[in-house]
Amino acid sequence: MNITYYGHSSILVEEGGVRVIIDPLLSGNPGSGIEPSDVKVDAVVLTHGHSDHFGDCIEIAKQNDCPIIAVYELAVYCGQQGAKSHGMNIGGSAQFDGFKVKFTPAFHSSSISVGDTWIYAGQPGGVILTMGGKTFYHAGDTSLFGDMRLIGEMNDIDAAALPIGDMLTMGPQDALLAAQWIRAKHVIPVHYDTFPGIKQDARAFCDELAQTGIQGHPLKAGETLEI
Repeated sequence: MNITYYGHSSILVEEGGVRVIIDPLLSGNPGSGIEPSDVKVDAVVLTHGHSDHFGDCIEIAKQNDCPIIAVYELAVYCGQQGAKSHGMNIGGSAQFDGFKVKFTPAFHSSSISVGDTWIYAGQPGGVILTMGGKTFYHAGDTSLFGDMRLIGEMNDIDAAALPIGDMLTMGPQDALLAAQWIRAKHVIPVHYDTFPGIKQDARAFCDELAQTGIQGHPLKAGETLEI
């Protein structure tokens, strides 16, 4: 499994020729290093509806003629924008061609801003993505919560993306505990440094992870972790 980071919380996962992108904020993030038009994928997965995660999902889904997989209300909204969509909900899983998606809880909020109106986008979630016998967990935007222990008990997580930005999600110290609870072998810190208020030292976070026996990877945009 190859896991490529494109800044903020954008992750591309590839295994056996199947490619899935999660939370593709690309054109709205100068540090992504890639344009939406360059993305070739079989599916887009969204953790929630906020603009820094919704990103370029509609453009990417349309140009690849692939589905956006999201919590039901958010999937319906994507369908209304002309994209193929597949609605799910927290705790549910679905098998697709070459990969499986399961949505986990995440403690956050989820909405879409359209002019002066806020549209309810369902519950926020985390994503467990299984491809080629490997399991990747994208926690989405979330605080630390006790059932992360359960996620770790129920899944053999090879790699995880955990937010460390603080203010809007958990910070480094909570993420350090989350990494241990989910029993991840590898952790990629995400959702930091994109805008003021979430500046963090990802390398320092990964150094602390190493003291617990977990490998941390402070990837730069465009870098890939192979597991």
